[in-house]
Amino acid sequence: MDDRFTRTKFLFGEDFKHFRDKKLIIFGVGGVGGFALDCLYRTGIGEISIVDRDDFDITNQNRQIGAHRVGEGKVKVLSEMYSGVIPIKKTLDLEFLENFNPAMYDYIIDAIDDIPAKVALAKKCSYLPYGKYISSTGSAKKLNPLEIRVDSIWKSYGDKFARKFRDLLKKEDFCGDFKVIFSPENPKCKLLGSFSAVTGSFGLQIGSEVIRDILERR
Repeated sequence: MDDRFTRTKFLFGEDFKHFRDKKLIIFGVGGVGGFALDCLYRTGIGEISIVDRDDFDITNQNRQIGAHRVGEGKVKVLSEMYSGVIPIKKTLDLEFLENFNPAMYDYIIDAIDDIPAKVALAKKCSYLPYGKYISSTGSAKKLNPLEIRVDSIWKSYGDKFARKFRDLLKKEDFCGDFKVIFSPENPKCKLLGSFSAVTGSFGLQIGSEVIRDILERR
Protein backbone atom coordinates (compact mmCIF):
# COMPACT_ATOMS: atom_id res chain seq x y z
CA MET A 1 0.00 0.00 0.00
CA ASP A 2 1.12 3.53 -0.71
CA ASP A 3 2.15 5.74 2.21
CA ARG A 4 4.05 9.03 2.66
CA PHE A 5 7.32 7.22 2.06
CA THR A 6 6.35 5.51 -1.22
CA ARG A 7 8.48 7.73 -3.49
CA THR A 8 11.36 7.58 -1.00
CA LYS A 9 11.26 3.79 -1.10
CA PHE A 10 11.34 3.88 -4.92
CA LEU A 11 14.71 5.65 -4.67
CA PHE A 12 16.31 3.86 -1.72
CA GLY A 13 14.72 0.42 -1.89
CA GLU A 14 15.74 -1.88 0.96
CA ASP A 15 18.10 0.79 2.30
CA PHE A 16 15.07 2.75 3.51
CA LYS A 17 14.91 0.53 6.59
CA HIS A 18 18.22 1.98 7.78
CA PHE A 19 16.61 5.42 8.14
CA ARG A 20 13.77 4.21 10.36
CA ASP A 21 16.00 3.08 13.23
CA LYS A 22 18.07 6.29 13.35
CA LYS A 23 17.78 8.88 16.09
CA LEU A 24 19.02 12.44 15.66
CA ILE A 25 18.83 15.85 17.28
CA ILE A 26 18.84 19.29 15.66
CA PHE A 27 20.00 22.33 17.59
CA GLY A 28 18.36 25.44 16.13
CA VAL A 29 15.35 25.19 13.83
CA GLY A 30 15.50 28.51 12.01
CA GLY A 31 16.28 29.05 8.35
CA VAL A 32 18.85 26.24 8.20
CA GLY A 33 17.70 23.81 10.87
CA GLY A 34 14.06 23.97 9.81
CA PHE A 35 14.88 22.80 6.29
CA ALA A 36 17.18 20.08 7.63
CA LEU A 37 14.26 18.92 9.77
CA ASP A 38 11.88 18.97 6.80
CA CYS A 39 14.26 16.93 4.65
CA LEU A 40 15.08 14.30 7.24
CA TYR A 41 11.50 13.95 8.45
CA ARG A 42 10.21 13.46 4.91
CA THR A 43 12.98 10.93 4.19
CA GLY A 44 11.97 8.75 7.11
CA ILE A 45 14.41 9.24 9.99
CA GLY A 46 12.83 7.36 12.88
CA GLU A 47 13.23 9.81 15.76
CA ILE A 48 14.04 13.51 15.58
CA SER A 49 14.43 15.87 18.54
CA ILE A 50 14.60 19.63 18.02
CA VAL A 51 16.10 22.16 20.43
CA ASP A 52 15.38 25.89 20.23
CA ARG A 53 14.47 28.48 22.87
CA ASP A 54 13.04 31.10 20.51
CA ASP A 55 9.57 32.11 19.38
CA PHE A 56 8.79 32.97 15.76
CA ASP A 57 9.17 36.63 14.86
CA ILE A 58 7.67 38.33 11.82
CA THR A 59 11.16 38.91 10.41
CA ASN A 60 11.62 35.11 10.26
CA GLN A 61 8.96 34.79 7.58
CA ASN A 62 11.35 35.30 4.66
CA ARG A 63 13.16 32.01 5.37
CA GLN A 64 11.83 29.90 8.26
CA ILE A 65 9.33 27.05 8.07
CA GLY A 66 6.51 27.60 10.57
CA ALA A 67 7.06 31.37 10.86
CA HIS A 68 3.45 32.07 9.86
CA ARG A 69 2.67 31.47 13.56
CA VAL A 70 4.30 34.62 14.90
CA GLY A 71 4.80 34.73 18.66
CA GLU A 72 4.65 30.96 19.15
CA GLY A 73 7.57 28.76 20.15
CA LYS A 74 9.48 27.31 17.23
CA VAL A 75 9.76 23.79 18.63
CA LYS A 76 6.05 23.75 19.59
CA VAL A 77 4.93 24.81 16.12
CA LEU A 78 7.27 22.44 14.28
CA SER A 79 6.41 19.46 16.48
CA GLU A 80 2.76 20.04 15.54
CA MET A 81 3.60 20.36 11.85
CA TYR A 82 5.83 17.27 11.89
CA SER A 83 3.99 14.65 13.93
CA GLY A 84 6.23 12.66 16.26
CA VAL A 85 9.07 15.16 16.41
CA ILE A 86 10.23 15.73 20.01
CA PRO A 87 10.27 19.43 21.02
CA ILE A 88 12.83 20.73 23.54
CA LYS A 89 12.42 24.44 24.30
CA LYS A 90 15.76 24.99 26.01
CA THR A 91 18.80 27.23 25.77
CA LEU A 92 22.00 25.50 24.71
CA ASP A 93 24.06 26.48 27.75
CA LEU A 94 26.47 24.78 30.15
CA GLU A 95 23.64 23.44 32.29
CA PHE A 96 22.00 21.83 29.26
CA LEU A 97 25.30 20.36 28.06
CA GLU A 98 26.08 18.87 31.47
CA ASN A 99 23.02 16.67 31.08
CA PHE A 100 23.34 16.07 27.34
CA ASN A 101 24.66 12.71 26.19
CA PRO A 102 25.69 12.75 22.51
CA ALA A 103 25.91 8.96 22.52
CA MET A 104 22.10 8.83 22.66
CA TYR A 105 21.94 10.01 19.05
CA ASP A 106 23.14 8.67 15.74
CA TYR A 107 23.54 12.20 14.34
CA ILE A 108 23.80 15.64 15.89
CA ILE A 109 23.12 18.75 13.80
CA ASP A 110 24.22 22.21 14.92
CA ALA A 111 22.27 24.97 13.19
CA ILE A 112 22.58 27.67 15.86
CA ASP A 113 24.05 31.15 15.45
CA ASP A 114 25.78 31.63 18.82
CA ILE A 115 29.48 30.88 18.28
CA PRO A 116 30.45 30.23 21.94
CA ALA A 117 27.52 27.80 22.20
CA LYS A 118 28.64 26.12 18.96
CA VAL A 119 32.12 25.67 20.40
CA ALA A 120 30.75 24.23 23.65
CA LEU A 121 28.63 21.74 21.68
CA ALA A 122 31.54 20.79 19.43
CA LYS A 123 33.67 20.07 22.50
CA LYS A 124 30.92 17.91 23.96
CA CYS A 125 30.73 15.93 20.70
CA SER A 126 34.48 15.82 20.02
CA TYR A 127 34.76 12.04 20.43
CA LEU A 128 32.16 11.23 17.79
CA PRO A 129 33.26 9.71 14.45
CA TYR A 130 33.63 12.22 11.61
CA GLY A 131 30.27 12.81 9.93
CA LYS A 132 28.15 12.10 13.01
CA TYR A 133 28.27 15.74 14.12
CA ILE A 134 27.53 18.37 11.46
CA SER A 135 27.63 22.13 11.94
CA SER A 136 26.32 25.00 9.84
CA THR A 137 28.37 28.19 9.52
CA GLY A 138 27.19 31.53 8.11
CA SER A 139 24.33 31.38 5.59
CA ALA A 140 23.31 35.05 5.76
CA LYS A 141 24.20 37.83 3.28
CA LYS A 142 24.55 35.41 0.34
CA LEU A 143 22.65 34.75 -2.89
CA ASN A 144 24.04 31.69 -4.69
CA PRO A 145 23.43 28.15 -3.38
CA LEU A 146 25.98 26.84 -5.89
CA GLU A 147 28.70 28.37 -3.71
CA ILE A 148 27.88 26.05 -0.79
CA ARG A 149 30.69 23.72 0.28
CA VAL A 150 31.04 20.78 2.69
CA ASP A 151 34.35 19.99 4.40
CA SER A 152 36.21 19.78 7.69
CA ILE A 153 35.88 22.80 9.95
CA TRP A 154 39.64 23.27 9.54
CA LYS A 155 39.33 23.42 5.74
CA SER A 156 36.45 25.91 5.65
CA TYR A 157 37.36 29.22 4.07
CA GLY A 158 36.03 32.52 2.75
CA ASP A 159 33.43 33.05 5.48
CA LYS A 160 33.82 35.44 8.43
CA PHE A 161 31.47 33.41 10.65
CA ALA A 162 33.43 30.22 10.01
CA ARG A 163 36.70 32.01 10.73
CA LYS A 164 35.42 33.23 14.10
CA PHE A 165 34.24 29.69 14.83
CA ARG A 166 37.67 28.24 14.03
CA ASP A 167 39.47 30.94 16.02
CA LEU A 168 37.44 30.26 19.16
CA LEU A 169 37.92 26.51 18.79
CA LYS A 170 41.69 27.11 18.71
CA LYS A 171 41.52 29.35 21.80
CA GLU A 172 39.65 26.56 23.57
CA ASP A 173 42.43 24.10 22.54
CA PHE A 174 39.96 22.02 20.55
CA CYS A 175 41.85 19.28 18.71
CA GLY A 176 38.97 17.36 17.14
CA ASP A 177 37.45 17.52 13.68
CA PHE A 178 33.93 17.66 12.31
CA LYS A 179 32.00 18.37 9.13
CA VAL A 180 30.70 21.85 8.34
CA ILE A 181 28.48 23.44 5.71
CA PHE A 182 29.84 26.80 4.53
CA SER A 183 29.86 29.24 1.64
CA PRO A 184 32.86 31.33 0.53
CA GLU A 185 30.58 33.64 -1.48
CA ASN A 186 31.30 37.32 -0.83
CA PRO A 187 28.64 38.96 1.39
CA LYS A 188 26.08 41.03 -0.49
CA CYS A 189 25.14 43.36 2.40
CA LYS A 190 26.40 44.54 5.78
CA LEU A 191 23.35 43.73 7.89
CA LEU A 192 22.05 40.20 8.47
CA GLY A 193 20.02 39.99 5.28
CA SER A 194 19.03 36.50 4.23
CA PHE A 195 17.68 34.59 1.23
CA SER A 196 15.78 31.34 1.65
CA ALA A 197 17.37 29.84 -1.48
CA VAL A 198 20.66 29.85 0.43
CA THR A 199 19.57 29.22 4.03
CA GLY A 200 17.22 26.47 2.87
CA SER A 201 19.95 24.93 0.72
CA PHE A 202 22.27 24.84 3.74
CA GLY A 203 19.65 22.82 5.59
CA LEU A 204 18.90 20.52 2.68
CA GLN A 205 22.62 19.88 2.18
CA ILE A 206 22.87 18.87 5.82
CA GLY A 207 19.98 16.46 5.26
CA SER A 208 21.77 14.99 2.27
CA GLU A 209 24.99 14.58 4.26
CA VAL A 210 23.15 12.62 6.95
CA ILE A 211 21.32 10.33 4.53
CA ARG A 212 24.41 9.59 2.46
CA ASP A 213 26.46 8.93 5.60
CA ILE A 214 23.85 6.41 6.77
CA LEU A 215 24.09 4.64 3.42
CA GLU A 216 27.88 4.58 3.52
CA ARG A 217 27.89 3.04 7.00
CA ARG A 218 25.10 0.49 6.44
